[in-house]
Amino acid sequence: MLQAYAVADVREAEERARDGLPEGELMRRAARGLADVVATRCEQRQAGRVVVLAGPGDNGGDALHAAALLAGHPDRDVQVVGVASRLHEGGLTDVHEAGLDVHDVAPDAEDLPPTVLETLAAADLVVDGLLGIGGRPGLRGAMRAAVDAVPGSAYLLAVDLPSGADPEGLAAPEHCAVADETVTFGVLKPVHLMPATAPVVGLLTLVDIGVRVDTVAVVERLEPSDVAELWPVPPAGDDKYRRGVLGVIAGSADYPGAAVLCTSAALEAGVGMVRYLGPERVQDHVLAACPEVVPGQGRIQAMVMGPGVPVRDGETADRRQIQWFRQALASDVPLVVDAGALQLLGHWQRTGHLRCEAPTLLTPHAGELASLLTELGETSVERAEVEADPVTHARRAARLTGAVVLLKGATTVIADPDAQVPVRTQADAPPWLATAGSGDVLAGVCGALLASGVAPRDVGSIGALVHGLAGHRANPGGPVRASSVVRAVAATVSDLLAGRPRRSPGR
Repeated sequence: MLQAYAVADVREAEERARDGLPEGELMRRAARGLADVVATRCEQRQAGRVVVLAGPGDNGGDALHAAALLAGHPDRDVQVVGVASRLHEGGLTDVHEAGLDVHDVAPDAEDLPPTVLETLAAADLVVDGLLGIGGRPGLRGAMRAAVDAVPGSAYLLAVDLPSGADPEGLAAPEHCAVADETVTFGVLKPVHLMPATAPVVGLLTLVDIGVRVDTVAVVERLEPSDVAELWPVPPAGDDKYRRGVLGVIAGSADYPGAAVLCTSAALEAGVGMVRYLGPERVQDHVLAACPEVVPGQGRIQAMVMGPGVPVRDGETADRRQIQWFRQALASDVPLVVDAGALQLLGHWQRTGHLRCEAPTLLTPHAGELASLLTELGETSVERAEVEADPVTHARRAARLTGAVVLLKGATTVIADPDAQVPVRTQADAPPWLATAGSGDVLAGVCGALLASGVAPRDVGSIGALVHGLAGHRANPGGPVRASSVVRAVAATVSDLLAGRPRRSPGR
């Protein structure tokens, strides 16, 4: 699992790590790790021309020391551009001793010298060491000009974080470097995993330099290797009831496919049984696609409610679904609440009639979360506000409802009602997965996990991860449709479980 810590905690941890070490040792460790990554990328990409952008402070020092280590290779031309009133003294000494010249640029310059522009234009790989965790969001002056001058064909590798990105990961900057890869040191920072900034980080590479943080992380992310331990694999002797029976209230005359996608995804994810509740016409579609489904009410371990069920003025076209929604919300059955059911949840909680007492996972997109928060609060919340600050709004919804909130997006946010529990983010899906029916598939996968006894927070994280990887598997690098994602779920889970150790019978 990836864990990122508050910037203040990282600074304290770095100071503790420096105690007892020779002067500059921590920076030299970072520089060696950075230089190793740059050398590897140069070899992989056949990049012969490297330009190192160095700013003030320790971030620039890391970059300068790395530049000195990279110099002298017969197939590599290393150039250094310094954008600072004063560069790191030790790093600058190393650069000069390595025989490298530095192109100096005043930080407040609006235009770069022609020689610097020519140097950047010829670069195959650019190391961005302009600003680190002490920098303010946004780039200005010569730093902005330098980043703008990096050619699109060059591989941009950021030192610790893309320059101009908010170190705390809260603000989406107006202007920052957009990295192909970010090499960070010791521990991750919020910028690497938070939704506002994660899209500019690129490939994330962590170099161990001996820094350890003893506080609680502020944000976490599951990795594929975590799934094998968390996925509910049935032991010998399990029957369909022990594996989990999932109820599904989904689909309508307008959106019959939502029920098919949701039930299909739950079955592909390995649930023991699915019971379907919905209009007869939709039920016919579900049974045609999934003859394993059992129609009607009965014993269940969890319920998915809402996919493809439009709610208008508190009613649906099939009034039985409203009754089933009410029964589910009033029961102690764990719930995945999606789409139309979210509207009813907000209305009923605001009027005090019902509240989620059972383990519950809400799966809204930004527009649905804005509507839910508007229903629950005293002021109107717009979709754009949720998109601008998804973590704060997801946390607020979790606190107000008592449910775990999975906020869908390019970077999915999973927020717990307990503010002391780290928020989780997942960014495993291709952009192509933003397509009709994708959310119905996610709801089905999450429902299968919930019916198997997995806690809602883990359900949201694992479900988002598997859903995203299934999207990649359905058509790597190209368009996907929701039904193709469904068919990729079982194989995706199988691959993730491949490294799981075998257990003795009865364990």
